[in-house]
Amino acid sequence: MPISRFQHLLKGAGLLGLVFLTGSTVSYYEESLPTTMNPLFARTMVDKRSHELVFDRLFYRSAITNELKSRLVTKYEKLEGGKKLRIEFKQGVKWHDGESFGAEDVCFTIDAMLDDDTPSTVSKEYRESIVTCEALPKENAAIIEFVKAYHNPQERIAFPVLPAHAFESTAISPDMPFSTRPVGTGAMKGAKGRREIKFTAFPNAHHAPKIDILTQAEGGDPLVQVRTLLNAGVQGVISVSPPYRPDVAASDDVALKSYDLRSWWFIALNTNTNALGDQRVRQAVNHTIDRSQLRELTIGVEADDSNPPCEFVSGPFVQSSPYYNRSIKTIERSDKGRSRQLMTEAGAEMQAGRWILNGEALTLRIGMNSPLDGEAKDLLNQIGNQLQAGGFDRQVYKITADDWSSKVVTGKTTEDYDMLIGKWSFGVVEDVNAMFHSRVGGKGALNIFNYSEEDVDAILTRYENAKTDTEAQDAYHDLHAYLANDLPYMFLWKLDTKSAWRNEVRNNTISPYFYFTEFDGWRF
Repeated sequence: MPISRFQHLLKGAGLLGLVFLTGSTVSYYEESLPTTMNPLFARTMVDKRSHELVFDRLFYRSAITNELKSRLVTKYEKLEGGKKLRIEFKQGVKWHDGESFGAEDVCFTIDAMLDDDTPSTVSKEYRESIVTCEALPKENAAIIEFVKAYHNPQERIAFPVLPAHAFESTAISPDMPFSTRPVGTGAMKGAKGRREIKFTAFPNAHHAPKIDILTQAEGGDPLVQVRTLLNAGVQGVISVSPPYRPDVAASDDVALKSYDLRSWWFIALNTNTNALGDQRVRQAVNHTIDRSQLRELTIGVEADDSNPPCEFVSGPFVQSSPYYNRSIKTIERSDKGRSRQLMTEAGAEMQAGRWILNGEALTLRIGMNSPLDGEAKDLLNQIGNQLQAGGFDRQVYKITADDWSSKVVTGKTTEDYDMLIGKWSFGVVEDVNAMFHSRVGGKGALNIFNYSEEDVDAILTRYENAKTDTEAQDAYHDLHAYLANDLPYMFLWKLDTKSAWRNEVRNNTISPYFYFTEFDGWRF
């Protein structure tokens, strides 16, 4: 049967994307297809996971030891106390088109990220930390200069490296052919089609992949994904929804594997509105929300579950982070009495079960990043229901992934919403300054509601100026405590992501956040 006809039958059965094994081909389901194959324009975790197969990051953390490592760098040394870093590169590394990798490619990538004509949100963090890159071709080395001395400068350059010869200038746009036919030095060559991504092994001086072909398809219905996996139609599912994990765990042929996204869920509060500008109102809303009930209704966590798939957090870090302040306790249950007390202190009156403030019913416009509905079903409405029951009128909106990345995180929706439900994920550096610093001088690039507090900015400056890990941790512990009281965000939880792979796929070490960093060791 021709494959095109077979795919047509699969589409009719709701199983489009199913791929059978041919040789050492492995197939898996993703949440969606990547929006781009150019890492400068990555917007989603699907993008970043896909890019990890095709590109090498200059530095990465080992999934086994958490040690900072590099496949491209053979030697590095700090200069001027960490304000500069001299790096020597591995010989014999090839790009997927056969060209040689060198220092010029690293400096080109940095220059492209620093170019104002490259509209890349990914580049913002590098623009804030890197000044220049000088290539030393004869030595196959480069000297990178930073805006200040860092005690850990390698962490600041964990970016995917692009090939200089593939572009005409450092002004790179997202609509170039490179975004669908990328050229990297990673373990796999990648090509983006309309319905799947195909990755093909590319042995190199620094990579020896053991799987010939890897195909990625959009998952769709979570039940279909799990059933196809259990029936050996695909070999992996990146994210298994909590309701279907027991079915997977019961199978002798499939293994559930933890995937640490280093992510936490939140409800951002618009401190620029008349109502939520009052800290007492924000705290009242916080005490109205019952996180335990939300977790049970949307994720399916039983009240007596001793090992729930998500853990509550009281601040902007996961509990395993060295920056998490354990003295700040989580609020798991609602406290309606405390909420009423705070609202009364703020000058509100309860009339017919509704809070009236300044002569008007207090209505909260709540938006949510719509892809989150697949992980916590009906979370938006359940939060709205709890607020309604607590006396707050509500209006709820789902926000597309495109609008979230282009409007919400850029601070362009402060007039449209009072509350926004989202999730932040972190890679090598758990730097939250961009979320909470005032939008001044190029800072606060991810400050959703343009929150601004001098005390917070001062704490964030302490973190930026830290010379040791201890100083950085002390600053962020103080930030955690301040935000838990001031509440520009209500912090919810870290959701434990579970992947599933059939037992035929062996040695499949999953790296936190980036997933495929250790792909060379995977085998079928």
